[in-house]
Amino acid sequence: MESSDDEKDGIYGNFVPKELGHNFALNGTKFVDEVLNGQSERCLENFRMDKPVFYKLCDILQGKGLLRHTNRIKIEEQLAIFLFIIGHNLRTRAVQELFRYSGETISRHFNNVLNAIMAISLEFFQPPGSDVPPEISQDPRFYPYFKDCVGAVDGIHVPVMVGVDEQGPFRNKNGLLSQNVLAACSFDLKFHYVLAGWEGSASDLRVLNSALTRRNKLQVPEGRYYLVDNKYANMPGFIAPYLGVPYNSNEFPSGYHHQDAKELFNQRHFLLRNATDRIFGALKERFPILMSAPPYPLQTQVKLVVAACALHNYIRREKPDDMLFKMYEPQTALQIQESLAPQEVEQALMPVDTHDLEVAFEAEQPELSSQLRDSIATEMWEDYIRDLAVV
Repeated sequence: MESSDDEKDGIYGNFVPKELGHNFALNGTKFVDEVLNGQSERCLENFRMDKPVFYKLCDILQGKGLLRHTNRIKIEEQLAIFLFIIGHNLRTRAVQELFRYSGETISRHFNNVLNAIMAISLEFFQPPGSDVPPEISQDPRFYPYFKDCVGAVDGIHVPVMVGVDEQGPFRNKNGLLSQNVLAACSFDLKFHYVLAGWEGSASDLRVLNSALTRRNKLQVPEGRYYLVDNKYANMPGFIAPYLGVPYNSNEFPSGYHHQDAKELFNQRHFLLRNATDRIFGALKERFPILMSAPPYPLQTQVKLVVAACALHNYIRREKPDDMLFKMYEPQTALQIQESLAPQEVEQALMPVDTHDLEVAFEAEQPELSSQLRDSIATEMWEDYIRDLAVV
């Protein structure tokens, strides 16, 4: 892990744990013991997961031979160093002062833990199951219309730090340096698939094409599909909203009666697809290092994204109702929608340039995808009109 001149302050952003203010008298071992012997909430605050979840992860990494105790630092402390850094967006100097180790020691254990998590990361990414997701089957707005939907796909730009001579491709449309990360997720906020490392200037469709054509590719079960927004094309395995029709639910005031099938489809599509907003929100809330460009080698920055998503899935599996997840339950979706940047709404109304798409489809498949969307919208509209007549 490389240091930089930015480490002079040691702390980035507003994610400053209170331990940095009053625990300088403790060394690393005593600090970790104090946290792990305290309330589970304190472990969540400092290490971003509850105590039983933390200890189980230590056991997994030790059992697979990926981490081991050293003469000075136990596995629990090694994992704590890593989670403390990514969970509070800290740099080496700040962690040195708390844990009382050299920068080289902090860096070595940070990278050891990162590589250990990467080694088992695929175990935490599960493909979609064969059942209809309960978020669809138990909601009459979505069932039976979206019964073949397995989740949602979207991209997120994660700030990146690269050398001056490499910055061109990483500069996104907003002029910022980023990597374009694609994720496929379930409606219960688990990542099915993550592809990180693409330059910020790459189109979302180009990144999706890469996900569909690489060796470790995004798999869409036969006869099923993911929801996408209009940054992507409506095509086999992916259903996008209608172009030129209101999409963001803020455009539909309370009590609004939809004018046609396309409006109704777009609103319900948005409500279901916003699982991506919630999962990205929960991910950044837990691991705010993803909100700024850490001064590490590019390969490390890419690994951090995948490792954070893998840890998110692990925690979601072990403790799905922890405090950080509760912040992103469906009832908070409205606040997330209201924070949607204007350029994203505008972009959703623009047609997609499909020249970056290299996936081979049968000639009739794109038309069949449009017919599928139309049939869903028609069935949804007929039920909607019938229900209005009953009222």
